[in-house]
Amino acid sequence: MAGGVAVIVGVGPGLGAALARAFAGEGLGIALAGRTPDKIEAVAVTVPGARAYQCDATDEAAVAGLFDRIEGEMGPVRVAVYNGSAGFSRASISDMTVEQMRRGWEGSALGGFCVGREAARRMLPRGEGTILFTGATASLRGGKGFAAFAGGKFALRALAQSMARELAPQGIHVGHVVVDAVIGSDEGDTRADPEAIAALYVDLYRQHRSAWSFEVDVRPWTENF
Repeated sequence: MAGGVAVIVGVGPGLGAALARAFAGEGLGIALAGRTPDKIEAVAVTVPGARAYQCDATDEAAVAGLFDRIEGEMGPVRVAVYNGSAGFSRASISDMTVEQMRRGWEGSALGGFCVGREAARRMLPRGEGTILFTGATASLRGGKGFAAFAGGKFALRALAQSMARELAPQGIHVGHVVVDAVIGSDEGDTRADPEAIAALYVDLYRQHRSAWSFEVDVRPWTENF
């Protein structure tokens, strides 16, 4: 597993940036992808050697082209992280539009499928690799006004489960991280620190195949469940 590239799809100044730094610390090249060039490039310049790629994760052809470019320009993909979603689109069920529901599903589940499939297609011939998905509280339970977001995150979790069952016996570790918290840094550590979450992703990447974890639930120490 030495060398190679970590692809992070869905990058911002919080968790996405922390993931880039953490995997760079493992000696991996860093490829950052997302829909907004300025946002990705702002993170890429802070990580030595990182490259920024514009890509809509819900566009099947664009994601296939992204992985082809990365492998051609940077080397074999060892880690793929899908950190994308359509964001929060809060609305009552009576007011929610079909478009809002579609965006919620596509941003989480369809984007995760496109990225996960293209990563798997390149990892399978090599018989190794790690594919990680970022979940949320909504992966496990819906909330008032969050039907679209929860619908997409529920579906992403199901996708990750199915991929793990299929790909693990072929040497590919698939993991799903439920971030059941507000991501950020504060003096009392009452939020989930992005650097600490990123270290967990690296731990999953390092795990021995005899003891792979599928799902990890992340929450601050102050939460009383």
